[in-house]
Amino acid sequence: MRTKLAIYDMDKTITRTPTWTPFLAFAMRRRAKWRLALLPWAAIAGLAYVAKVIDRARLKQTTQKWLLGGQIAADHVTTLSDAFADHVVATGVLDGARTRIAEDRAAGYRLVMATASYAFYARAIAERLGFDDVIATESEHDPAGALTPRIAGENVYGMGKLRAVEAWMTRTGRVRSDCHIRFYSDHVSDAPVFEWSDEAFPVNAHGPLKLLAKARGWPMLDWRS
Repeated sequence: MRTKLAIYDMDKTITRTPTWTPFLAFAMRRRAKWRLALLPWAAIAGLAYVAKVIDRARLKQTTQKWLLGGQIAADHVTTLSDAFADHVVATGVLDGARTRIAEDRAAGYRLVMATASYAFYARAIAERLGFDDVIATESEHDPAGALTPRIAGENVYGMGKLRAVEAWMTRTGRVRSDCHIRFYSDHVSDAPVFEWSDEAFPVNAHGPLKLLAKARGWPMLDWRS
């Protein structure tokens, strides 16, 4: 019998909005409100990304360093992540996502979250939603275990997400041909994982993904209503 995996993106697929900027604002209010004054500098980094001067990984590392500081103690990261996850799950999860997650679980699918968001808070959100596994962007830590702004390995985005999913399958002893895989995402950047899956479900799709879905014949879902 084939192993059934249901792989979900997080931002704007499960959640109503992206989570990185809200996490930064949430953490700044709790950690150091004076850093809110640095938001214009983060906006400059955002413009540099739009202009393709820096990539998404550099953008994430830069905004974390400017807005949260160089290192955050491990216990503080856990406290912030748990509180943020409680907030997101209470107010920011789409009802349609909750329903589909429950349906996949009842149908015997193993629930996997695969997101470019940072693992330190994505895992807390996934745990509260009943996911079995999380594949996300990991962070480097200093010798004392404190979180740093540096990404460990690859930003789990685009082809990087497919590589991360395949690496997870290898680590966990799963063989692609022995699995039936569903994948849900809102963004065309996840095209590599859509193409690789047995069942592709564009969710809350933006324009480019809608065009790709129509060309491929993928059924589109909308969990925003």
